[in-house]
Amino acid sequence: MTISNHLQELDGLPAFDFPDAEAEPKAKLPDAGSVAWRVAVDAYESEEEWESAFARFLKAVDATQVRALIVGAWSDVYETAPDGVIGAIVAASDQLPSLGALFVGDITYEECEISWINQTAMAPLLNGLPQLHSFGVRGGQGLDMAGVKHERLRSLTVETGGLDADVVRNIAAAELPALERLDIWLGVSWYGANTVVADLEPFLTGVRLPALKSLALRNSEIQDDIAAALAGAPVVARLETVDLSMGTLGDEGAEALLGGQPLTHLKKLDLHHHFLSEPMRKRIRTTLEPAGVVVDLSGCESERNGDSRYTAVAE
Repeated sequence: MTISNHLQELDGLPAFDFPDAEAEPKAKLPDAGSVAWRVAVDAYESEEEWESAFARFLKAVDATQVRALIVGAWSDVYETAPDGVIGAIVAASDQLPSLGALFVGDITYEECEISWINQTAMAPLLNGLPQLHSFGVRGGQGLDMAGVKHERLRSLTVETGGLDADVVRNIAAAELPALERLDIWLGVSWYGANTVVADLEPFLTGVRLPALKSLALRNSEIQDDIAAALAGAPVVARLETVDLSMGTLGDEGAEALLGGQPLTHLKKLDLHHHFLSEPMRKRIRTTLEPAGVVVDLSGCESERNGDSRYTAVAE
């Protein structure tokens, strides 16, 4: 699977593409606070830089009412990091007092494959927007999460086809006392993933994330090992959602998960895109669904592709 569609919404608001320079003067724009604004330029040799498009955006809408911003492609994303993009947003922070949700890198495979997207240090952006409650980023190449401190952030999403363990460790070391939802796509070694279960220990204990309610450690080729670690992880007892989807989860990992602490308190267990046998799927359902747990077992890849295992998103 590749990422073929742009985000349709962010923070509960429908996504709306801010028009290009030629179309903008004639375009009818929605109320500034009613949509999640996507600002993007051509990913290849764009005639307009992202920063210029963003400057037009700030002039065209009531920036003080903007609640959600989606950063789409910047020019030459396959070889250029978004330092200018981040600098422009931080410089405009005083103009964006209502901005609560931000996603950087809403880029489809036709624009740039996820593992080719260049990223950069995110601490200046997060630390420069203290009012944010939701932040997401796509692409692991060059991604740096060191030094992140945020008092209000409730949701953090990192989507990659291969995430370096240093980034995982830096997220684990971040000061995020209000974080309720953490979603990390770990990816595969071919595209740079080198995380081991020991790197995930701070998430599993939950000590540094006292408000955490939803934990997603997914799109991983070590999904069985993660499931086994979660079986006895202290954080699980206070979670509402556990997400091990999009990875290589098989019967071994599911057996360990079911053999550990009870999961019947969960609201949802998401395992979609998995390699579980029918008996194991039945066992999961009969164990959890009578307790009211919503279980997502869609996307049984083993039935379609034999024994070969792969993550949902890689390149």
